[in-house]
Amino acid sequence: MTPTEDRRFPPGLAAAMAVRFEHAEGSGVDFEPFAAFLSADETTDWFRSWTRNAELTGDAFRAFGRDGTGGYAAFWLVRPGRPVVEQPVVFLGSEGETGVVARDLGALLWLLAAGYGPWEAATSYEPDWVPRPHPELTAIAERHAPDHRAEASAVLEAAAGEFPDFDDHIMGLCP
Repeated sequence: MTPTEDRRFPPGLAAAMAVRFEHAEGSGVDFEPFAAFLSADETTDWFRSWTRNAELTGDAFRAFGRDGTGGYAAFWLVRPGRPVVEQPVVFLGSEGETGVVARDLGALLWLLAAGYGPWEAATSYEPDWVPRPHPELTAIAERHAPDHRAEASAVLEAAAGEFPDFDDHIMGLCP
C-alpha cells in the first residue's frame, strides 16, 4: 500500500467499527473507532508526536481508532505487497505502551467478538477487568472471518509470537 491509497475501511473492519463500544469505569471496551483510516498527514502527525521523531512518516500504519487516553490502534504495514486486511494490528498507547494484538483483520474481528479492544489486548493495567463477549461483533466475525475463529488468548499469543520485536522496533525509532 502507498500513502495515497484509499482510506476507506475494508468491509469487515467497516462493519465492526460501526458497532458501538460500551465503556464504563472498569468494564467494557475503551475504544473509539474512526469513520475511516486517518489521512496520510494525520497519521504522520500522530506517529511523529508519539515517537518524538520529526523525520518519520506514518506510511507504515493505517490508524482506525483510539482509546480514551489517545492511544491508537492501527494496521502495521510490515508485510510487503499484502493488502491491509493481511497486515498485523498494533496498539501504541498514550503512556508508551506497545503491542501487536492481532495477526490480521480476521484475528482482530474475533478478538473484538471476545470482548477485547486494542488497549485491553495490549495492556494489563486493569487486573480486575473481565472481557464480555459481544454478540453483534461475533456475528460480524462469523460473516467476515469464519476461517479465523480463535479464542482471544490464541489470537494474542499468535500475534506476539510472530512479532516479538515490535516494541524494540518502535522504541528504536524514538530519539
